[in-house]
Amino acid sequence: MQAVVSAMQQSCHFKKQIKNTTITVIFDVKNDNVIINKAGDRAMKRFAPMGVSTARRKVLLGTMMAACGWAVVGAALASDAAYPTRPITIVVPFPAGGSSDAIARLLAAELSPRLNQTVVVENKAGANGSIGSVLVAKAAPDGYTLLISGIGSNAINYGLYPKLSYSDKNFAHISLLTTGPNVIAVNPAFSPKSLKELVTYARTHPGQMQAANSGNGSSNHLGMAMLAKAAGFDVVHVPYKGGAPAIVDVIAGHVPVITSNQDALLPYVQSGKLRPIAVLSTERNPAYPDVPTAVEQGFPGFSAVSWFGLAAPAGTPQAIVDQLSKASAEVLNLPAIKQKLETIGFVVVGSTPQQAAAFVKMESDKWGEVVKTNGLTAE
Repeated sequence: MQAVVSAMQQSCHFKKQIKNTTITVIFDVKNDNVIINKAGDRAMKRFAPMGVSTARRKVLLGTMMAACGWAVVGAALASDAAYPTRPITIVVPFPAGGSSDAIARLLAAELSPRLNQTVVVENKAGANGSIGSVLVAKAAPDGYTLLISGIGSNAINYGLYPKLSYSDKNFAHISLLTTGPNVIAVNPAFSPKSLKELVTYARTHPGQMQAANSGNGSSNHLGMAMLAKAAGFDVVHVPYKGGAPAIVDVIAGHVPVITSNQDALLPYVQSGKLRPIAVLSTERNPAYPDVPTAVEQGFPGFSAVSWFGLAAPAGTPQAIVDQLSKASAEVLNLPAIKQKLETIGFVVVGSTPQQAAAFVKMESDKWGEVVKTNGLTAE
C-alpha cells in the first residue's frame, strides 16, 4: 500500500493492490468529498459522506486525512524497521585465511545479533580483488550484498587496470573499519639495521637489492616503489602470489627484504625470524613499539597503509547504509574485538559513511598517482 499527503494538507490518497488491481482512495478535504478509482476505470467515483452536515463532513474528512498522514509516517518507519528480513552476505574479494577474510568473519559474527539476522561471508577471489568487487557493484542495492573493500580492490586497481569494469561510483561506502601499516623487514643475516642503512645499501649496490612483496600492484609493492622513488634508489621487485610464500623465501634467505602487512609479519618478527626496520605509517604502531616510522627516519609524511572497509552497491538507501555503519561501529568498539585487532597491529576506526567515502577518494587519488609515476599497468 502507498499513501501520499498533498502539499498544504488539502488531500490525501491511498493506493492498494487488491487481486492484481490497484484501488486509489482520495480524501479531498478542500472539495468536501471522497474519490474512489479502480485501475482501468475511465472515471473517478465521487462520494460525499451522507447524513451529516457540511461542517461535520469536513471534520470527518479531515480526520481521515490525518490518519492518512500517519499512515505515511508509519509506512516509512515500517520500511526502515523491516531491514533486514533475510540473510546478508559479506563478499570478501580475496581467498579465505587472509586479513580481509579474518576481519569479515569477526564483523559478521557480531553483526548478526545486532541486526537480528544471519550474516554470512563468501570469498570471491581473483584479479587482485576485482572479481568479488564486480559482483557487489552489480548486485541489487538493497543492503543484502556487501563488500569488504580495501586498498587494492578499491583504490590501487582504479589506476592499475585501464579496462576495469567497476569504479568508485559503483559503491556506497558504509564504514572505514581498520587501517594497518606496511612494514619493511629483512632477513636477520642482511646487514642493514635501519631504513637509512637500507637506502645506503641500495644506492651503493644499484640494481642489486631485491625486495619481496605479495604481488604486482599490491600496497606492499607500491609502498616500496614509492619509497625507492622518494629516496632515489633502485630496487628489484620480486612479486609472489600472496604474502605467505614471500615471507617463506625471505626467511630462507632467497630474497633479503620484504614489504608486507603488519599482521602477516608479526609472528615472524616476534620469533626473531625477521628483523623489522621501518613501519610505513606516520605514527608508530602499538604492535611494533620499538620500530621507528619512515617519517622518523627522514621521510616526512611518508605513509603506505593498508585498510579495510565495508561497502554496498551504489543506490543502497541511506537509512540502510546508516544502520549498517552504526552497527559496524558498535562491533568494532567491543573490547574483545578491539583488543584482538589491535594486538596484531590494526588501528580500529569505525567511521561514518561520509568519512569512509572521503578517505577512499583520497586513497584512490594517491595510489593512482603512484601507479602513473612508476609507469605501472595490468591487463
